[in-house]
This record gives sequence, structure tokens and C-alpha cells, in this order.
Amino acid sequence: MDKLAKIYVAGHRGMVGSAIVRRLQGNGYGNIVTRTHSELDLTNQQAVTAFLAGEKPDFIFMAAAKVGGIHANNTFRADFLYANLLIEANMTHAAWQAGVRRMLFLGSSCIYPRDCPQPIREDYLLTGLLEQTNEPYAIAKIAGIKLCENYNRQYGTQYVSAMPTNLYGPNDNYDLNNSHVLPALIRKAHEAKVRGDRELVVWGSGKPMREFLYVDDMADASVFLMESGITEGLYNIGTGTDVTIRELAETVMQVVGFSGDIVFDQTKPDGTPRKLLNVDRMKNLGWQASTSLVDGIVKAYADFQGRVGG
Repeated sequence: MDKLAKIYVAGHRGMVGSAIVRRLQGNGYGNIVTRTHSELDLTNQQAVTAFLAGEKPDFIFMAAAKVGGIHANNTFRADFLYANLLIEANMTHAAWQAGVRRMLFLGSSCIYPRDCPQPIREDYLLTGLLEQTNEPYAIAKIAGIKLCENYNRQYGTQYVSAMPTNLYGPNDNYDLNNSHVLPALIRKAHEAKVRGDRELVVWGSGKPMREFLYVDDMADASVFLMESGITEGLYNIGTGTDVTIRELAETVMQVVGFSGDIVFDQTKPDGTPRKLLNVDRMKNLGWQASTSLVDGIVKAYADFQGRVGG
């Protein structure tokens, strides 16, 4: 990418989008275009078409999405499917119409089958049934991948898809009703410490295994893909290592400084038993994650404390 290129980051206020903006600025890119949701509703086809036709960015980082944890995904199933399909379809089609040749679409590792072999390779996509609790969101993200793939095939665009594992870090969502597991644990452990509780309640059995990637590493990988001149394909972005939810909770408690006991609420769903990404494609390109889980959680907890003032 030329340092003078005009780059549109969709979803720049979110955790991933804001990290991409930080990375782009750190790499010397100065012509970054952003719009808030109130300025541009990405579910509005006419508005998206007019915006991209007017701006004509050279590159797009598609980090905008309606996101949430297990509870939110399972409760607002229609909302997650509808909103994400609209955002992806509007952006991809309008980008092509505006002559934007290069775009990075950011998906999610939930696109892969619930029970596929581990670690998960990119070619396992569409080889089995999805995890039911977030199937609508996963289907929307699969549609986004296929939009990129088929606009490339039909129209000669150069749209790339990156599939991150579970992300966390600055600007995360700490709402207990619709956040992901790691930020939820940070908030629960912090509040338990402040109250002087003796127990920390964790959803599920604690046995599922998850991989976690610090969001600035994800942003680094995203910019790396565009700078490397990659023009198509699907790329897993992760660390290549995972931990059990119990181990994660113990690490969070250590960082936060809460010394109580863990109690597992097994009336709540576990989700997918294991979800570890094969990251060989990125390693073969010369990229790998650099932030350890403990270091990342320390940074994430500092971000949380800065927000709640605790």
C-alpha cells in the first residue's frame, strides 16, 4: 500500500476497527477515512453506495459488524443475521461499483463447523454443521467470505478475507449481557474483588478450549496482509495455542488480583467444545502473533479500569 493511499476503515470505533486505525497510523498512513454510525448507516444501501462513490478509497478494511457473545447471538438471532448480511452486501457491492479493487473483510472463526478437526484449517469451511448458538452470525460471515470470493471471480476485484480467533483488548465490550467470555471475566473478577466476594461464577463447565488474540496483533496481521499484496483467499489469524475456560478464568483472576474460588454454572451453555485455528498460512507469509495471553490481559484490564475508573 502506498503511504498516500486513501484508506476507509469501516467500524473504526469498534475494538477491531480502532486497532486497525492505530496500526495504520503507526505505519505512516495519513489519509484514513472514517464515518460513525450516525454519519453513515452501513445497512442503508443507498447511503453506502453514495458514500463510496464520492470518496473512492483505494483500500477498505471492513471491520464493521453487529457482534456479541453467546447470549446475544443466541437471543437476537434474526438481528445478527439480518444486520450483518446487509452490511456485507452493501459494502462489497458498492466497493465494486466505486472501483475499489482491494478490500480486507474481517470475519470470525465461528464460521467453521462445530466439530471439525483441530487445529482448524481454512479449507474446513462448509464441511459440517455449525455451532447452533451463533449459527446466524456465522452464516452471515460465511456469506461475506463468499461475496469477496465471487466478486473476485466475476469482476476481478482483489478482496481478501481474514478470520480472527477470539479477540480482546482496548475498546472491548464489557457488558455482561452481550460481551464475549474474556471481557466478561475481566469485569466479573474486578467486581467480585471490589465487593469482597469469595466466589467467581463462570458460565458452563470450564472445559471448552479457546484461543485468544490481542486485538492489536489482529490489526497488525490485517495491515500486513494488505501490505504484502495478497489479492484473494481466506486467512486464519490467531496464536496457534489455546487454553481451557478454567485456565482463562484463573489467569484473569491472577491479573485482576481476585483470590476467591471459581464456581461453574453448568445451566449455561458451553458453546463449541474446542476452537483452535491452524495459522500456518500466515506463518508461511512471515507473520505471527507477538502478545502473550498474560500480557494482553494486563493491557485489557488496564483499559477496563480506565473506563470504569476502578
